[in-house]
Amino acid sequence: MNITFLQNEHHSLLYHLQINGYTQRYIQQIKSVVLWILKNVKSSSWHSYQDAYRERVSKAKSESNKANLRTAFAVIERFDLYGELPNRRRSKNSFIKRAAFHQLTLEFKELIDFYNASSHLKDRSTYVNASSTACFLIAMQQRGKARLEDIHEEDVLSFFLDSEGNLSKSQGYRQQIATVFKLAMAWKEKECRAILAYLPPTRTRRKNIQFLTFDEVEAIRKVLHDDAAPLSLRDRAIGNLLFYTGMRACDIVAMTLNSIHWKSDEIHLSQQKTSRPLILPLTAIVGNAIFDYLVKERPVSNCSHLFLAANSPHDPFTASVIWHLTEKIFRIADIRQGKDQRRGPHLFRHNIATFFLGSGIPKPVISQILGHGCPFSLDPYLHADIVHLKACALSIEIFPVCEEVFK
Repeated sequence: MNITFLQNEHHSLLYHLQINGYTQRYIQQIKSVVLWILKNVKSSSWHSYQDAYRERVSKAKSESNKANLRTAFAVIERFDLYGELPNRRRSKNSFIKRAAFHQLTLEFKELIDFYNASSHLKDRSTYVNASSTACFLIAMQQRGKARLEDIHEEDVLSFFLDSEGNLSKSQGYRQQIATVFKLAMAWKEKECRAILAYLPPTRTRRKNIQFLTFDEVEAIRKVLHDDAAPLSLRDRAIGNLLFYTGMRACDIVAMTLNSIHWKSDEIHLSQQKTSRPLILPLTAIVGNAIFDYLVKERPVSNCSHLFLAANSPHDPFTASVIWHLTEKIFRIADIRQGKDQRRGPHLFRHNIATFFLGSGIPKPVISQILGHGCPFSLDPYLHADIVHLKACALSIEIFPVCEEVFK
């Protein structure tokens, strides 16, 4: 293992981290691993950074330490082999084996690879379908099945049914797996057709979505309107978009500077989920929040995306960042801090839907505002329409009730 470049140039790596605002803890972590490599390379039998990493991580005790080592070795490897300096962009880490794919047999890997190469769905949908199928195939391997032709009906049913014979997987999970095998029939028709026939029928389950209470809504509103709340202008603008429009997180991160039509007070976008155009009113509260961000905080950049990362190189970010933002808003508002309580951006969308339903706005209008492609997409929100559900309540006067119940 030749590390001449690292030995001669590692100081430039550390200097780059220092002048680009990386924390002292992060720099010390990289430096510590570099010095360890330089000290032990001559006495070791390493052939690659993977060998060095395995030896070093075997001595780590905590999971956090192992995670730090994965990051450090990835940075050092890219610098030594390719001359790449860290730029805060997320790049593939060769020291992380992702998902179940890497545990699959050769034929099962070929199935997933064929699907990924042939799928015309959006990248996220393709990934979810492939991931679910990989988990299914791992379960087959645990039953001693290494090839598709080895999988029989009882094997498939063992994945979908619990020990008592009841369905343990959702209709959506089944659909994801079925989508992969349907497309893979062009690769191995006989085997894939047989597995499709083994998939058990499933029943669509109605989602039981946690909704925001009136007190929680008021607490969130107070945070978004409080200039003293510890939120950046970007986060405040995104929070107002979520709260007052119910936009999907993926649509917010995809917004461009041209999405805001200031003269007509409208938001124009093409929905990431349905690819359908959507026009929403730009209210004063939302418009002012976006304007403040653009004028006072948005980094100078040629990028056309509306919202950019605060740290250099100021790239657009993914929808997962929106989840962390909503979690921050809930924490500041001191609500939904329980372990099993939802804190994601969909709660804002759900709140808009239930508010409109309770206000008597027709369902087609609500579906249009939310950008639903199917009129039935609104149905899961109906169970939280407390105003109209109360009208369906039945009197219990005709039923005998013990006096102790009311004590």
